[in-house]
Amino acid sequence: MTTAGNLLGIDIGTSSCKVVLIDDAGEVLASETASYPLSIPREGWSEQNPEDWISGTRDAIAKLQTTADVGGVSAIGLSGQMHGLTPLDADLTVLRPAILWNDQRTAAECEEITQSVGGLDELLQLTNNRMLPGYTGGKILWMRNQEPALYERLSHALNPKDYLRLRLTGEIATEVSDASGTGLFDVTARAWSRTLLEKTGIDPDILPACYESAVVSGRISRTAAEYFGLTEGVPVVGGGGDAVIQTLGSGVVDSDILQTTIGTAGIIATSLDSPVRNPDGRLQVFCNVSPEKWHCMGVSMNAGGAFAWLRDILAGRALGAAELSFDRLIALAEKAPPGSNGLLFLPYLMGERCPWPDPDARAGFLGLRAGHDETHIVRSLLEGVVFALRDMHALMQEVGGDTVARLHVSGGGSSASLWNQIQADIFDAEVLTVRGAAEGGAYGAALLAGVAAGNWAGIEQAARVCVAEHRWQPNPANTARYRELFDIYQGLYQLLSPTFDKLSRYVKATE
Repeated sequence: MTTAGNLLGIDIGTSSCKVVLIDDAGEVLASETASYPLSIPREGWSEQNPEDWISGTRDAIAKLQTTADVGGVSAIGLSGQMHGLTPLDADLTVLRPAILWNDQRTAAECEEITQSVGGLDELLQLTNNRMLPGYTGGKILWMRNQEPALYERLSHALNPKDYLRLRLTGEIATEVSDASGTGLFDVTARAWSRTLLEKTGIDPDILPACYESAVVSGRISRTAAEYFGLTEGVPVVGGGGDAVIQTLGSGVVDSDILQTTIGTAGIIATSLDSPVRNPDGRLQVFCNVSPEKWHCMGVSMNAGGAFAWLRDILAGRALGAAELSFDRLIALAEKAPPGSNGLLFLPYLMGERCPWPDPDARAGFLGLRAGHDETHIVRSLLEGVVFALRDMHALMQEVGGDTVARLHVSGGGSSASLWNQIQADIFDAEVLTVRGAAEGGAYGAALLAGVAAGNWAGIEQAARVCVAEHRWQPNPANTARYRELFDIYQGLYQLLSPTFDKLSRYVKATE
């Protein structure tokens, strides 16, 4: 391998494709996005047309080429939303819309998979992870149970970024981090769980060959070069699932550093030197994009998505009012005191995954009084999202997590200084934004491409380019206040869980 040229990272997100061009020192030269629609055909369902990812990638690259030259890139890395199912037939034709990570239709199939191996404990022995409703494995069984005619034609089950790889290179492949998120992968052995596949009756041949994340898994084909405006023959590395590769893009390679992402979902993650035991499977222990390392994370279904929901409610869009901006809502929250005068927000608008795997969990404001106004409501939502992150970290500490030295923050929420300060206060730790983290998974993918191209000797060296840009220190008075409120927050789910179940049964009975 030789060091040469710039590097391109491509991330297939839930709402848009992002492409980022970096130089051989990790400096961002240019980035662009192209959005595409999300379909919700029924409550709890979430789907996309895979062709939208392809056209979105082409459009984002075309935008990038108006300000930068991608003709000389030495390698391309891929990232994408995890857990999605893109089903293809033998002719590589997409059989149906892709079922996404935040789809909640497969609870019955997840239970079927769990029972097929003898229960949760046995499943954890095979994969070290629960089979959650968002995971790919349950979606495959859902197709078998609900769409048998299509399932008979199923020849390949790909995650979103791996479908893009197919269209870029003609190769069918995945890598260890995205494979981990299918729920069908033995993360300790870093291989598909043949025992699980046999017991569930899933044909292993529909699953792609799996490589380590920095391995070159294809090269840009002539057809793709013409369609995407790229250069034929450029190597494409395996890349990583967005929630995993973002730790690299945030400079997180040590176990005492946490990475938080406030995007549509909320993620807290760290790197591990071994695949720690995952009691009850409430955390996610996946293969890291770094060989011989693992990745521990908790994922809340509700973070920036909850903020967007509140923005739309307060804007009164149904009444035709102007849409509230992100900055204006943050300015409102700044007027309220830390702790929002005792107002707490449970963020479970889309159910929850961690630390409570419960698709029927419900959101709510608790402690509302006549003295509360819109400033308290907005701030309590910001605080509730961070309390959810802290709740997941408490679980990580139970399995042997290190003391937190600092947090590296990313995602759209990290653009708000107030939200970063709330994280510093609630975690009682320094908070950093680092170069490139704002570009999300695309930046990590570009760094991984650089490792494959020889720009850096390894992933740890690549992570060093993620230098600090801004810092926030915890305020001791605020930390003490939040510690008291967090004790209250932590008890709310278990207290309200029976009520959530009753509400869910009520809604289902009235549908």
